[in-house]
Amino acid sequence: MMPLIQDIDIEQKIQNAPDSSYQIGVFIGSMLPFIILVLVAYLLYNYNKKKNKDL
Repeated sequence: MMPLIQDIDIEQKIQNAPDSSYQIGVFIGSMLPFIILVLVAYLLYNYNKKKNKDL
């Protein structure tokens, strides 16, 4: 829960990056929570859709 509360400045991290591979890691790390959230939402939707179809 703490990472959600903390203010993370991605631009500052990219400016202080030692090389370009660090920038890719920061981008992936910032997008990963959203991708996981969308995946969980889709799985729940698909599960409930199949469950209602069996009724």
